[in-house]
Amino acid sequence: MKKNLINFIATIIIALILSQFLPWWSVMLASFLTAIIFALKKSAVFYIPFLAIAVFWIVYAFWLSSSNDFTLSKKIAVLLPFQGNPYILILVTGIIGGLAAGIAAIFGKQCATLLKTKA
Repeated sequence: MKKNLINFIATIIIALILSQFLPWWSVMLASFLTAIIFALKKSAVFYIPFLAIAVFWIVYAFWLSSSNDFTLSKKIAVLLPFQGNPYILILVTGIIGGLAAGIAAIFGKQCATLLKTKA
């Protein structure tokens, strides 16, 4: 349980730092690195980074959207099948980021396992 919480917090902190100078895929790099550093077991390898990045992107998207009264997110939600609801768009954004992070974490875990078996 403690390892899961450390991985969750480390993923958010590394993603926050990397997102200052890298594009959107910085969350995948953060998840990859934390999966190598903090080895998790079973399904936690996917779900912990998924939750960390989903929370990070939802909060960040809400913060950015609320500063302009959700104007841009409402317009984008009209273009997509969300009936103009910006909150659904923010939720979907978080889920997409979480999926990318979870898949990157699985890849990181596989790389760490591969390197351990060869050494």
